[in-house]
Amino acid sequence: MWRALKRLALISAVTVFAAVWAGTGRPGATVFIERPAKVDRLVMRKASEGKTEFLVFLAEQADLSGAGDLADKAQKGLYVVRALTAAAERAQGPVIEALQSLGADFRPFWIANMIWVRGGAEVVNAMAARPDVARVHANPSVRLQQPFPSAAGAAPQSPAAVQWNIARVNAPAVWDAGFTGQGAVVAGQDTGYQWDHPALKRQYRGWNGTSADHDYNWHDAVHSGGDGTCPADSPVPCDDYGHGTHTMGTMVGDDGDADRIGMAPGARWIGCRNMDNGMGTPATYAECFQWFIAPTRMDGSDADPAMAPDVINNSWSCTPGEGCEDPNVLLTVVNNVRAAGILTVQSAGNAGAPCETVMDPAAIYRASFTVGATDRSDVIATFSSRGPVTSDGSNRRKPDISAPGVSIRSSFKGGGYSIMSGTSMAAPHVAGLAALLVSANSRLSGQVDLLERIAERTALHLVTSQGCGDDGPTDVPNNVYGWGRIDAYAAYRRAISTGTLQVTLEPSQAVAAGGRWRVDGGPWKVDGQQVSGLAAGGHTVELKIVAGWKTPVVLTAVVEPGRTTRLSAVYSRPNPASWLPLLLRDGSR
Repeated sequence: MWRALKRLALISAVTVFAAVWAGTGRPGATVFIERPAKVDRLVMRKASEGKTEFLVFLAEQADLSGAGDLADKAQKGLYVVRALTAAAERAQGPVIEALQSLGADFRPFWIANMIWVRGGAEVVNAMAARPDVARVHANPSVRLQQPFPSAAGAAPQSPAAVQWNIARVNAPAVWDAGFTGQGAVVAGQDTGYQWDHPALKRQYRGWNGTSADHDYNWHDAVHSGGDGTCPADSPVPCDDYGHGTHTMGTMVGDDGDADRIGMAPGARWIGCRNMDNGMGTPATYAECFQWFIAPTRMDGSDADPAMAPDVINNSWSCTPGEGCEDPNVLLTVVNNVRAAGILTVQSAGNAGAPCETVMDPAAIYRASFTVGATDRSDVIATFSSRGPVTSDGSNRRKPDISAPGVSIRSSFKGGGYSIMSGTSMAAPHVAGLAALLVSANSRLSGQVDLLERIAERTALHLVTSQGCGDDGPTDVPNNVYGWGRIDAYAAYRRAISTGTLQVTLEPSQAVAAGGRWRVDGGPWKVDGQQVSGLAAGGHTVELKIVAGWKTPVVLTAVVEPGRTTRLSAVYSRPNPASWLPLLLRDGSR
């Protein structure tokens, strides 16, 4: 599998340069009779003018449904990477051969089975005509939604206090309990990061106290452009804009003295640059997600899903007005990251205060944990985007949750600090909260659904009379605050509480023949018996081998805190011609 990864990386590094000549013998002379339904309008318009960038999304996509049955993040990540790279290697060959014959520039991806392409109308037509191509997406340059600088301007250099926003969500109470994020890894994709900022250097995973090693800890998805601050393919973490450094400070910032600006100052961080001077593309966003699932060395070799983070902060959006006309352009990518057991936190956007303003990828997706912004009084910010999501026709409730996002003081490029406002500032609080929860209970690592539920159910519930969607004045969750403003200490208390597991075995003949179960290598239990006092999160359940019955080696149970989780396992008779899979049904009461 790793040889396949290296082959894909090698293909990605090879760019073929050639002019695309149409039948007239002149560059770019091919014209479109009509737009194929599978091609974005922007692609057609740009290609008719000359070469343009686009994403060729293939019809075959990997089936990752089995990842949900795996016990921990390491297993999920390995499973997902193997499935995704196998699908890409299986399906991309003929498309790549066609692109090479057309002289197009290309770069294959495996985070979704797709290929970045640069070419003219002839190349677009050829890709659209292929039955193995499902969609041709635009790949426009998208400007970062600007946060709102504080009227106060630059912040004081070293205030001797925990910042108001960190105190507001009760993070210091979790620190006092002994958990500051140690053992957890947070990630961010943004304008880049000043890794040696005094508030960030000690927490950078590539820093060992005396020297820096950027392998597995930094990736630059910007391959052209750049400037003196951040050149293309920068070999060291850099930030040409300041936005990324600010968001990372809210996640982990601590200068080792009295300036504590971050939620989880004991966590380690890694980063990926997805924007060049505040301009990103769907391809750069996808590339960062791909790298996070299986970080690599600086030369792109030796991808290792064991080095993946627990949570990724995404304080960016991809707006239709700038060319992301298909709201599903990043849907498969984000779904696949979640399948790998990584929580993806996403800013809701700054298009409020009207309803239906959460409208851009990736905030609109079910797989994104979308965050709105509140102020010091726990009131929603006027700029914070509201739901429901109508841009994809889902009418999905968003945001999922809220956090402070008004007048947030954090680290900034150049070694100083600044005060900014935006949902970009709110989302890192939630990423930092996830790090605190994983630190307190390592069994939560990789359990994305459970991490989200804990944050939601323990939030300070906030209501609204705005009436977005079908919201009533007392409804929680709602389309303004989601479940409310996060409460780190309440979430921590929930995360360390225990639950009970009950396993029933079927059929009765297998039980009578000696069917038993046990959890985490403990004593064998009989059908219907319960085990209490289990930590919330993932646990392995083993079924005893019974002669004459097909028995799996291990199963997975995700124990809910304060509840009884019920798992039903069915022994099956072995069939030499076709081994029947074990049927699993789980649920909580």
